[in-house]
Amino acid sequence: MLSIVPQLAATHAAAPALRRLTDAQKAALLHRLAEVLLAHTAAIQAENQKDLERMPQSDPKWDRLLLTENRIENLAQSVRDVAQLADPTNQILLERTLPNGLHLKKIAVPMGVVGVIYESRPNVTIDVTALCLRSGNAVVLRGGSDAWHTNQYLVGLVHQVLQEQGVPVEIITLLPTDRELMKELLTATRYVDIIIPRGSEQLIQFVRQHSLVPTIETGAGVVHTYVHEEADLEKARDIVVNARVSRPSVCNSLDGLLVDQGIASAFLPMLCQDFEKWNVEIYADPAAYYVLEKTGYPQLYHAQDEDFGKEWLDYKITIKVVTGLDEALEHIRTYSSRHSEAIVSENPDVCRRFLEEVDAAAVYANASTRFTDGGEFGLGAEIGISTQKLHARGPFALEKLVTEKWMIEGTGQVRW
Repeated sequence: MLSIVPQLAATHAAAPALRRLTDAQKAALLHRLAEVLLAHTAAIQAENQKDLERMPQSDPKWDRLLLTENRIENLAQSVRDVAQLADPTNQILLERTLPNGLHLKKIAVPMGVVGVIYESRPNVTIDVTALCLRSGNAVVLRGGSDAWHTNQYLVGLVHQVLQEQGVPVEIITLLPTDRELMKELLTATRYVDIIIPRGSEQLIQFVRQHSLVPTIETGAGVVHTYVHEEADLEKARDIVVNARVSRPSVCNSLDGLLVDQGIASAFLPMLCQDFEKWNVEIYADPAAYYVLEKTGYPQLYHAQDEDFGKEWLDYKITIKVVTGLDEALEHIRTYSSRHSEAIVSENPDVCRRFLEEVDAAAVYANASTRFTDGGEFGLGAEIGISTQKLHARGPFALEKLVTEKWMIEGTGQVRW
């Protein structure tokens, strides 16, 4: 099997050319890319169809793989949004002159070469490319085999735009999907500055265990919503249904519902009509099962221990009845992946305590967790949602694709 090291070396060598571009040139590249995406919508969909035909529609990843005309339009708009954001590089973070006359400046600079490993989401190809171009980073993409045709075509469009502008195409590299080659990427410390895995827990753990390149995790989303006894139940129903069914295959969708025992008999039946319309499978603890069984809900199952803390990525949900805020917080501490968590309550003190105590990248009061997204947060796009605490947490977007450099100017100073 051929090595990918020559491709990695070529990307590393091309990276300085991108850093020489002006802010206006980088923005112009992205605006042109948005135009090209829209002009090739039909062709993108044709390539995407080749990938879709290899995956059963019942697979939860099918929706992630799908690129509709509307999604391509949104993708192009997100590229434009990134182009409008301020360049995060060359910002002066600190400046001072020392008593010995040395003039110090600490500035924000690109990471260098960013490696991204991801699965069945071809939109990531464009989101990552746009963010890296805007921040002056070269990028190595390792998408999944499920999306190979789509990713290859999208990267071809990016290369077309780079060639038009006289920029080396090697600054954006799509790697083969052979699993055996992934370890070469993970150990390429000479050519790759950071690795960002985006996908399943299995993928993330594999990267953590094998990477010698510094890694920023964009973790799995085991997401909860807690409906407090002082919740507006109509509001709570809308939030819970939206968080579970609006796009079940994404990481900010709802997996586990917690309901106070004082309102369980009133609230849980309110979900049944909407959940039945979407064929949602409910895995309920004994108390929730007792309430829901009376409604005749057709897809009701007894929850097993392993169902709590599971990222469903499908029209499935666990429901647990709790005695109050303390038990809800303890359950979330036990099972959360620290991605997104929510409470629904009209009691501001309860909401405040929940927001302050829950340890997650994004914590909501009276809103759907589906908003945890770089675009929704006004960041243009995202590489993923970081669930770790070093360097980046939450939507990992443009402003975090930089590091720091010290620049020191002297007049002949020496130190003995």
